[in-house]
Amino acid sequence: MNPEQLSAAIVQVLTALSERGELALPDGVPTSVTVERPRQKGHGDYATNVALQLAKRAGTNPRALAELIKVGLEASDGVAAVEIAGPGFLNVTVEAGAQGRVAADVVAAGAAYGRGAALAGQSINVEFISANPTGPLHLGHTRWAVLGDALGRVLAAAGAEVTREFYINDRGVQMNHFADSIIASALGEPAPADGYQGGYIDDLARAVGEAHPGVFELPADERRVAVRAAGYAIQLRQQQEQLERFHTHFDVWSSELALHESGSVPDTLARLKDLGHVYEDGGALWMRTTTFGDDKDRVLIKSDGELTYFASDTAYYLDKRSRGFDHCVYLLGADHHGYVGRLRAMAACVGDDPDVTLDVMIGQLVKILSGGQELKLSKRAGTIVTLEELADEIGVDALRYSLARYPADSPLTLDVAEITKASSDNPVYYVQYAHARTCRMIANAEQLGMRPPEGDAFDPTLLDHERDGELLRALAELPRVVAAAAELREPHRVARYLESTASVFNKWYDTKECRMLPQGDEPVTPANEARLLLAHATRTVLANGLDLLGVTAPERM
Repeated sequence: MNPEQLSAAIVQVLTALSERGELALPDGVPTSVTVERPRQKGHGDYATNVALQLAKRAGTNPRALAELIKVGLEASDGVAAVEIAGPGFLNVTVEAGAQGRVAADVVAAGAAYGRGAALAGQSINVEFISANPTGPLHLGHTRWAVLGDALGRVLAAAGAEVTREFYINDRGVQMNHFADSIIASALGEPAPADGYQGGYIDDLARAVGEAHPGVFELPADERRVAVRAAGYAIQLRQQQEQLERFHTHFDVWSSELALHESGSVPDTLARLKDLGHVYEDGGALWMRTTTFGDDKDRVLIKSDGELTYFASDTAYYLDKRSRGFDHCVYLLGADHHGYVGRLRAMAACVGDDPDVTLDVMIGQLVKILSGGQELKLSKRAGTIVTLEELADEIGVDALRYSLARYPADSPLTLDVAEITKASSDNPVYYVQYAHARTCRMIANAEQLGMRPPEGDAFDPTLLDHERDGELLRALAELPRVVAAAAELREPHRVARYLESTASVFNKWYDTKECRMLPQGDEPVTPANEARLLLAHATRTVLANGLDLLGVTAPERM
């Protein structure tokens, strides 16, 4: 019996009490209740505070309601005992057979285990990174590459229809500066004062020249246009390839320039005028965002006629909504903290409820230490540390996991030596090693001719040791952890769960009474086979959890 099944059993008890007139809830019986693992041993397998939550609405006291629930729950299949603690907490012990069946359920579900329907029916757009196509992706982009991708994975695992989107900042004077920098390198001239520097510009100049012979001999205006387009295409392709190697996939690459060329911005301004949320002042066009809580109104068109980034942002938001997305998630850097209020006000100005359609996540900075010194310089990009160099030096798995295991809004300092060492002190190594250990156990069992029991051949009551129960309860938590990570936009919950589960597994592995393989000339027993099934279930859970973070699950280490 897992937490979801116990929750359903409690709902059935509440429904029965309501139908018999023993429980009156003005707003009806809840469709689910919170079930958690108790913090202290001896308090059963699961605990719930449902009686405390519903007592006031039911016009009774928590312990009296707990007594009613206790009686009904004790008659439920799979429940061995129910105790009332404190003011009305319910501690539930499940039958060994009901608990043991979790192992079979996990193995049967395979790669689908942990997935659910908490967000079913929701169409969610997750926009992250949003970089200029004028240089390599850097350390700041790296954190978002991990968190945005992991968030997309857990949202999809919770049942949502998810689109991961990269917004290409390809409109503006920076694109001309980019072209001029490539031209200067090709012609052997100093980089422009407002241009881009670094070895990657020299590489781009060579690549552009090879792909388009004679391009640098064109007249100045033609040359800039041609080099800008060629350099853009090459640099964007490099960004895409770097991200794919980093296990970060985007479904849509959206161009800011294409958004303007499509006419979306004028259409947006017209819509805002119709809604009455724009006004002119000082020759500029403003959006009245203060009506919806912004600290000041925002300029859409400057007095010189130039469109602002905020005009683009508004048109882009409406473009997403017109594509059918119910909810738009933005992952922005620490220097964009002021965008939260203005984006929420913008959504309100176009007629949306930002609490329903918008979620803005702000990430803090990351520092990488190597040899006690902060990494700041790049071999190819001059003044930035690139994603590609970080992945090469640290490793994709170690870097992704280390960034994924912390909340986005926490400042982070990572030491290369710590996150790459082969030690149980290193979380990614610890979890991956636990997975590799399950694979080794299964391989050893296969050499003895052992196979996990199937169907009626599996006796779940044989998993009756305390350590068996602890591991089974840990495995049963994955669906709940995934749902919470998705709803709270916190993929780091998956990483912390994996570390906790790996710890429970290692304790089980070290317990002689839970030995999976027979010793010496001992025959293979049904208990050995039952624990082989438990090892398979553990492997499945660890592999599925690592995949949600975009981290591999090695079979050997």
